[in-house]
Amino acid sequence: MTRLIVTTREGETRALETAPGLSVMEVIREAGIDELLALCGGCLSCATCHVIVDPADAARLAPASSEEEDLLDGLDDRAPTSRLACQIPFDARLDGLRVTIGAEA
Repeated sequence: MTRLIVTTREGETRALETAPGLSVMEVIREAGIDELLALCGGCLSCATCHVIVDPADAARLAPASSEEEDLLDGLDDRAPTSRLACQIPFDARLDGLRVTIGAEA
């Protein structure tokens, strides 16, 4: 099992245990954290699964695609390590990844 560390908008931090093979969005949603809306279901057509990756972990991720960058550019609260959770495949090499759920879009 691998762990994803998620901080909610209220500041609660939870360690989510999961098997690899899901996106970060799916891991968060399956854990019952409802504040990550993910309205498009991971189709890369909204930015409601915005997360901010811990700067210490950002280099562990593949770069964002141009489509993801376009959606992130439309956010008022974009941070240098902002990503869309649906675009981060979660696997064993990301064990311990820390993300904070972004403000509601």
